Amino acid sequence: MGKQTAPRTLPDNAAKAFSASIRISPRKLNLVAAMIRGKSAEAALSALTFSTRRISNDVKKVLESAIANAENNHQLDVDRLVVAEAYVGKALVMKRWRARARGRVGKIQKPFSNLTIVVREREETE
Repeated sequence: MGKQTAPRTLPDNAAKAFSASIRISPRKLNLVAAMIRGKSAEAALSALTFSTRRISNDVKKVLESAIANAENNHQLDVDRLVVAEAYVGKALVMKRWRARARGRVGKIQKPFSNLTIVVREREETE
């Protein structure tokens, strides 16, 4: 006897994917997330494919996971998916130090980020 499943927080026409502890600062990751917000899933994938940012490959993997969740778990039409939400959160920060002159210390902070992408099936327009 395990725990009861949590009720679904998203509407029936949406699916999401989450990635924890991506090794980049949230500020830099948010630039890439803002690039795909509101676009269709196909346009967002092509934008991430040809982006020159290092992290765009990881964001692309999360987006592909959200699309696969929508298709396989919720039976949504892949051709009508739109990136409804793409938001970034802070995760842990590794703190390191580097020796500096006169016995002092230079702080080095290595931040991590969380990424959540929600795709939604848009309504049929006639």
